[in-house]
Amino acid sequence: MYDHIGLKVRDLDASVRFYTAALAPLGHVLCSRDDTGAGLGPKDAPALWLHLSKVPEGAGAHVAFRANDHDAIKAFHAAGLKAGGRDNGGAGPRKDYSPTYYAAFLIDPDGNNVEAVCI
Repeated sequence: MYDHIGLKVRDLDASVRFYTAALAPLGHVLCSRDDTGAGLGPKDAPALWLHLSKVPEGAGAHVAFRANDHDAIKAFHAAGLKAGGRDNGGAGPRKDYSPTYYAAFLIDPDGNNVEAVCI
């Protein structure tokens, strides 16, 4: 488990829209927002920080969020696609990772690989 993560984003509005939608099924909400950034996470405990940056797109980061069950992972994937994310692997088992690994993957508006997983 992580304490917090900071991601640089080029379009704060698009990123807030994507993460708010995709992470809602996992119990995360928008906790704070100003002109330079936003914090999301469990209510009153933001742990994902989005920071506005004018830096061109890089190689991207990988962030995985724990989900309670398969339905939450399916909802994460559907909501993320609807909010502008790109498919990077639909909800399903990943037996090559572990016999019980179940996940879905999205590419966020800045090229980061975002995963929801339950084991």
